Amino acid sequence: MSEAPLETAEKSLPPPKPEGEEYGTDAIKVLEGLEAVRKRPHMYIGDVGERGLHHLVYEVVDNSVDEAMAGRANEINVSIHADNSITVIDNGSGIPIGPHPTVKGMDTLDVVLTKLHAGGKFESNAYKVSGGLHGVGVTCVNALSEWLKAEVYREGKVWAQRYERGNPAGKVTAIGETQRRGTKITFKPDATIFEITEFSFETLSGRLRELAFLNAGLKITVEDERTGKKHEFLFKDGIREFVAFLNKARVPLFEPPIALRQEVETERGTALVEIALQWNDGYDEKVFAFANNIHNHEGGTHLIGFKTALTRTINAYGQKNNLFKDLKEELPSGDDMREGLAAVISIRLPGASFEGQTKTKLSNTEAKSMVETMLNERLGAFLEENPNVAKRICGKVAEAARARIAARKARETVRRKGALDGASLPGKLADCQSRDPKESEIFIVEGDSAGGSAKQGRDRRTQAILPLRGKILNVEKARFDKMLSSAEIATMITALGTGIGPEEYDIEKIRYHKIVIMTDADVDGSHIRTLLLTFFFRQMPEVVEKGYLYIAQPPLYRVAKGKKESYMKDQEALDEFLLALGTDRAKLTSGDLVLEAKDLARLARDAIAYRALLARADRRRDSRIIDAAIQLGDLDLELLKHHEQVKEQVQKIFDKAQKLHPELEVRIAKIERDEEHGCDALVYQTTMAGAPRDTKLDFDYLSGPEWGELAALHAALAEIGPGPYKLETPEGTEEVDDVFAAVEALKKAAAQGQVIQRYKGLGEMNPEQLWETTMDPARRTMLQVRVDDTVEADEVFSILMGDAVEPRREFIEKHALDVQNLDI
Repeated sequence: MSEAPLETAEKSLPPPKPEGEEYGTDAIKVLEGLEAVRKRPHMYIGDVGERGLHHLVYEVVDNSVDEAMAGRANEINVSIHADNSITVIDNGSGIPIGPHPTVKGMDTLDVVLTKLHAGGKFESNAYKVSGGLHGVGVTCVNALSEWLKAEVYREGKVWAQRYERGNPAGKVTAIGETQRRGTKITFKPDATIFEITEFSFETLSGRLRELAFLNAGLKITVEDERTGKKHEFLFKDGIREFVAFLNKARVPLFEPPIALRQEVETERGTALVEIALQWNDGYDEKVFAFANNIHNHEGGTHLIGFKTALTRTINAYGQKNNLFKDLKEELPSGDDMREGLAAVISIRLPGASFEGQTKTKLSNTEAKSMVETMLNERLGAFLEENPNVAKRICGKVAEAARARIAARKARETVRRKGALDGASLPGKLADCQSRDPKESEIFIVEGDSAGGSAKQGRDRRTQAILPLRGKILNVEKARFDKMLSSAEIATMITALGTGIGPEEYDIEKIRYHKIVIMTDADVDGSHIRTLLLTFFFRQMPEVVEKGYLYIAQPPLYRVAKGKKESYMKDQEALDEFLLALGTDRAKLTSGDLVLEAKDLARLARDAIAYRALLARADRRRDSRIIDAAIQLGDLDLELLKHHEQVKEQVQKIFDKAQKLHPELEVRIAKIERDEEHGCDALVYQTTMAGAPRDTKLDFDYLSGPEWGELAALHAALAEIGPGPYKLETPEGTEEVDDVFAAVEALKKAAAQGQVIQRYKGLGEMNPEQLWETTMDPARRTMLQVRVDDTVEADEVFSILMGDAVEPRREFIEKHALDVQNLDI
């Protein structure tokens, strides 16, 4: 068979047939308005995971901060509600209201919240400097929310508008009169778009703290109604206070922090460069870079300029004054300069350019020279004028350089002995067969006995086991060279394969993309876990940032009956298991009422949810008062407008609360006038641990999600009518007073004949059980370690693991009552 010539073969090929529909003019789609945002949210907020979710809040808050930078606001309040909706209120000038001059037929408020690239930041008249440059921020929030409510306090009136998935639900209307000014935005992220919709208080708190530091005199409060946590941030001294806060758990080399500030004229207007820095007795570097109040996590040109100028200025001063004369081998490096340094760089730049809408990296080329020139001049002058402080700084830098050189020699010595030699893995490591880091995981296990069980129970192809004997060195208190002399740490570094230290560490060489800490659920296990977390947070932060670090979650309970075994991760899971078992074979009756199987299980879940929500509410208000008000069922927003009915209601709730909770002592029950909403508010004062606490039932609470959810759950429970009820189970028949007593009786009946074992340590499990419950990827549960608030995490590690005793004692006293799992 002969081959055809190439030219002929090419001509004879038929055109490929398209798969599916033909690619014609109909295939070109135009996404109008907010449809584009909902279709491609990643383009606007980065992702639809946790990062993108919190970015929604930052976009709204940044608008309020822009008002503060323009001198029109000095207070911002952020609230996380029980249903994971968010409210942001400021006392700025308020979004303009009224017909828009160029978009016919639309109110300006609707234009701002529904039109992309609409805003007051494209010209320099309303806002000289701003983090929001694209005019898409709050519009994206509206587009990606299930609903959004906007209230504007302006010109003596309260204007309101509601949007559903970005679309106005009616017209902008005046709903009242007020002396306030500002904007209130409340929104709930759309669960059909976001992978998660639960906000992290720590993540939001970290960002809001930063904003308060960067804007001296701006008061920012953040409150979590789900837990009762509340932070208030107000810093009169700006970033100098920020640096002092970063060094709070350390011993600074000098007081107060160095604060430098300079205005620079640019083609686009006046830029402002602020830098604060202070060295401490520690070894880690904490440098934060901001541009127009945006935290640039990936740095940028301003950070490059800072590092270059810092190294050059200190080296020049040290050489000139013979402060580095004993460093014969080499001059201090940039890493030496920044050991123990806490610094904040804040630049306000007209026309700032960032890489992407999420603004994690500044790209303006002029920012580098601006920061570099300012720091060279101002820091050089400061060192000349303050020779004592300069000597301490250069002494710290020289000490860091000597330690680096000693650490290099120690590393070479250790390597010669084979402990850090990547070619020979440690003997105690039971490595996996796979060499693909993406599918490989290493379990760092407490003790040889648990390590032995893990080795026998593991999947040898993808799971490696590294048992640790005893507690590793606390790296918070040890220099680098001492850390390398620790056999357990050297073994761990070698097993991971990344190397260690600024000269060698390379996260790309890591051998496992899942590093799992697996320790016992006792005090020693917690301590070992904390020591390991300290090591990774300080020495390998990228392991945490990239999501490689996990904590194993072995089950807390084993439930067995005959040959059948089940494992429960916590008390909540055990309760759910017992209820499912109990309701499957039980019946609740009262007169004509008969509840069994799914209906009885649903009632039990509602009862548990009601009690859980009351317990959550109790952190901010007395749940006994709320329980009584809910059970009475008369209190609503309409009733608050009628003063005479409110007076009667005060006593009714008081009587109901005392009937339900005889131990309750109400010291004060009064009515306050709520002028803003034109109604009354009920205030009860009770006692908790001897201290008075106020419970306010007002317009804001009764219109909030927590009250609504409690009312809905109670209505579902009340549908079956009042008790007592008859509960029939395989164990017999008994009378119960209410639904809550029925739930407890169901769990008790289900537990009959079951062997319930509470695990204390990994050693109590055989290899098969350890695999089934903790190591099998198909069935296990693991906690991924992440840092939501870098500043607060750094402070906690410094307090708990550092040398200073007094801050640790204060921390323990402050949080003693929050402990949920205490091993005595």
